[in-house]
Amino acid sequence: MHPVNRPLHLSRRSAFFAAVIIASISTVACADWLSYRGPTQNGVSLEKGVGTQFPAEGPKVLWKTNVGTGTSSVTVSAGRAYTMGNHRGKDSVVCFDTKSGRELWKHEYPLALDPRMFEGGTAATPTIDGNRVYTVSHQGDLFCRDAASGRKIWYKHYQKDFRGRRPQWGFAGSPTIEGNFVILDVGAKGASTVALDKTTGNVVWKSGDDAAGYATPVVATIGGKRTVVMFKASHLVGLDLKDGRELWRTEWKTNYDVNAATPIVVGDRIFISSGYGAGCALIEISGGAAVQKWRNKNLKAHINSPVFSNGFLYGIDDNASPSAPLVCLDFATGQEKWSERGIGGALIAADGKLIILSERGELIGAEESPAGFHPLARAQVLGKRCWVQPTFAAGQLYCRNNEGDLVCLDLAGK
Repeated sequence: MHPVNRPLHLSRRSAFFAAVIIASISTVACADWLSYRGPTQNGVSLEKGVGTQFPAEGPKVLWKTNVGTGTSSVTVSAGRAYTMGNHRGKDSVVCFDTKSGRELWKHEYPLALDPRMFEGGTAATPTIDGNRVYTVSHQGDLFCRDAASGRKIWYKHYQKDFRGRRPQWGFAGSPTIEGNFVILDVGAKGASTVALDKTTGNVVWKSGDDAAGYATPVVATIGGKRTVVMFKASHLVGLDLKDGRELWRTEWKTNYDVNAATPIVVGDRIFISSGYGAGCALIEISGGAAVQKWRNKNLKAHINSPVFSNGFLYGIDDNASPSAPLVCLDFATGQEKWSERGIGGALIAADGKLIILSERGELIGAEESPAGFHPLARAQVLGKRCWVQPTFAAGQLYCRNNEGDLVCLDLAGK
């Protein structure tokens, strides 16, 4: 491409991506972060005024607590924050007041920590829908609870109720709510993906035989049809939301069957990425088939999903490590724009800024730009190992490490 043509091309493409994002977002309060990956399903907050130019000692700490071992992220709605953890052989679902950090309710149930080459504990993130919150354990305990009180509404178990096959590192995909459905990656023969009635827990449909992956289901309009996108153990699969009928599939094999990064859907194109040297690819759904547009190893997302914004991808490359680089790719071509070593961890984006929690617990605010890595501020806000995606809601940032230390920071930018 000639340099003289590049500015016009970028302008048109940015306008297209902006239109797609706007069209795909449900009407939600910008201050809410209802599910893993946030309101856009790609790790991008809709809020403005994020304060990423904080002092060397870091943003103001609003409150701290410990929620137990695990890598569950935080979700936020109506002034309440939810997460999960494991302590002394019990899993817990915890609800906090977002302003004070005061515990509003907690539900515990017996479950082994199950560390396997990492700390163990909970992996999925609570999903909020109106006055209900949905959680799943690494063994497949699925609870629907009243969001205000924690009262159990209904309960299912992936293995006992559906004969789900637990992946090596446990069930990790968070529940996805779409309309009246709660969609789950169960991994059973004849019930690989299950859609339940979100109010009763009754089965609406079951589909497929694939072993479960570790990613969260995504629902998007692809080719004019509401489609459930599932990143299974060895395939990317598209299902009709109405009845679970398979629409398309494409093979994606990874060592140890670890497909953990949640796919990013933009229009009729889907970005996927995995660690262990697998790399990444852009898949286009055309004529009912999954067509690979490009594939390379410029981004090998091991655990945490990249973010997509304004035509570019930003993600942690290679297997989890404090030395893992943060990279930027062109979404349309897969071309690497830049790479910055020594980051690791996870990131989200808000108001044109990257909000990064490094594996060592350093909070980094940076410009969202394909021109290079431009940090605005850095501060140590946590210790120990951090694999948990931060959450930004109502001007507050929630950062957590794998051992359950949780800090809420003022990032309102006032």
